[in-house]
This record gives sequence, C-alpha cells and structure tokens, in this order.
Amino acid sequence: MTAIRARWPRSFNLAATAFFFASLFAQAHGAEQGGPRDVARLGRGINILGYDGIWEGGQNAPFRLDNLAAIKKAGFSHVRINFFGFKFMGSGNLLDEIVLRRLDTVIEEVLARNLIPIVDEHDTHVCQSDVSACAEKLKAFWRQIAERYAGKYPALVFEVLNEPGGQMTSAGWNSLLNECLGIIRRTNRERPVIAAVLNTDDIPVDELVLPADDRNLIVTFHYYAPIRFTHQGAPWSRTFSRIGPLDWGSADDEAKTASDFKKVHLWAEREKRPVYLGEFGVYERAPSDGRARYLSFVARSADRLGWSWAYWQFDHDFAAFDSARQAWKPDILRALIPPPH
Repeated sequence: MTAIRARWPRSFNLAATAFFFASLFAQAHGAEQGGPRDVARLGRGINILGYDGIWEGGQNAPFRLDNLAAIKKAGFSHVRINFFGFKFMGSGNLLDEIVLRRLDTVIEEVLARNLIPIVDEHDTHVCQSDVSACAEKLKAFWRQIAERYAGKYPALVFEVLNEPGGQMTSAGWNSLLNECLGIIRRTNRERPVIAAVLNTDDIPVDELVLPADDRNLIVTFHYYAPIRFTHQGAPWSRTFSRIGPLDWGSADDEAKTASDFKKVHLWAEREKRPVYLGEFGVYERAPSDGRARYLSFVARSADRLGWSWAYWQFDHDFAAFDSARQAWKPDILRALIPPPH
C-alpha cells in the first residue's frame, strides 16, 4: 500500500449530493444486464500476506492458512495475495524455487476454500523509485510466473504491479504494462489480468492505454482519500502521526468520494472495462464511528457500481482481523459486509 494524497472537497449542498448519487447509481444499474462486469466477477475480497513471514519459511508469520476458512465464512469471495517477488530473485533475476513452491501452496489452499486467488506483484517501493530496475525485474517476474501457471489454476488472476507511480509517468507505465501483458499472453491467453491506473491524486484513468482486443483485463485503482483521515495517527509518518482525531461522514465527504468514483465509472462504461477497487482502508487510530462510516460508504458505493473490491488488509496494520484472538474486529467486518436482514 502506498496511499494517494487527498484533495480537499469543494462544498456540495445536500440536494446536489442526493441528485449526484441518484444519477450515478442509476447509470450503474442500467449496466447490470451485461458489459464489462461479466469479464471477471471477483466480488468482495481482502488483502493478505503482504508483510507475513510465510515466504521466508514461517518467521513472524501471524497469518495461518486456516484463516482462509474464516475469510470464506465471513462472506468474502477472493483474496489479493501481496507478493514481493523481487526480493526472492537471485542471479539473472531468477525466482527462488522454494519460495515459488510456497506460493503454489497458498494458491492451492485458497482454491480449496472456494476463494479466488489474485497474485499481485507488490514491489511498489522499487518501481516508484527506480523505473529501469523495476522494468527489468517486472518482466522477468512475469515471464517466470506466466510460464509456471500456464494451463494451471484457471481461477487464478494475475495483477501486473501494485500502485505504479512515483517516478513513473503514464506514458512510461503504459509502455511497461503492455510489455508485461505481451509476456503474459504468450502462455496465458485467456487468464484474467489486472492492470492498474497510475497511482496519483487525480486517478488518471483516462491516460491508461490497454490493448483494445484484450477483453480479459480488469482495471484497478486504490482509494485512501482523504489521506489525512484514513492515515491519521500512523506512527511511520511524522506528518500523519500528529494528526487526529478527525471524523468523516458529512455530505461534503460523501460527495467527494462519489465524484472520484464517478470519474472512474464513466471511463469504464465508455471503454467497457470492469473495475476493481483493489485497496481501501482506514488506520486504527481514527475514531471508530468515522472509520465504520467511511468503510461502509466506500464498499457500498463500489457494490452499487458493480465493482469488485478488496479491503486493506486482513492483519498487521489497518487490520480487519485480530490474529492474537483469532477473531474478526466486528465493527470493521460489519461495515464491509453487513449481516443479512
């Protein structure tokens, strides 16, 4: 996760906000009879294993594979496996076979729980700061992963790169993305692949260039706006650690999120592409009521627009699950997946 910075909302009055939502969701409802959402129905998901020691052999590994049963039982339909592949590359950018076997095991355990696995290449820190090193490693990663899983695990989804941005431009990212897609399609012609919008404040989805004849692509973006709210109290940041308590849930707050989502929705309808909200979340120092309102509003908005989504994240920080108690945090789970009436 590398959160986008927020822009403060302009004022909206209540009547304008209500009209805004009504028109937006009416358009989404009209698209439900077909179109881009039929390509891949990932549904509701959660991010897992990004900072877990499972890859190193089990050191500092709070995630247990039997937690997948709890994820399924809670009502999630997929998991986004955050995999830092670059650090497991040796000479010639070859991936460590031992680590790849661990990835095989995770994928098989996910599938055994009737969940959809997404393998997300998560080396954002390298790719945002050293574009040339990223390009070499990212292409090598997908050559090996695509060949390894060619003809296997048809439910498995690939995600080319988490949060491209930083020193990347849209033009540079489009070029690298399409090179990687070419590599993947040599051996995985029909596999669903997730392609990200450049991770900047303004969600520049209009700048994304995809091969027109590849209709097995899903477009993703992440949402943490306003970051002063979602990251308040985060101890790793000198700025955010001093912020709070801040609330969320006014008409202006909701209208800003609706406006951001409308931009992506209109592009997706025009381009006939499915959308995946791959990350959103609120750090645990935020007031619990505002946090629940934010998560519920974002998740329900994505649901109404027909988007799949994944919460950031299962454990560690922003956690929806208490690993020590082996129990969900009820206010977060209720906000994400309301109990049936």
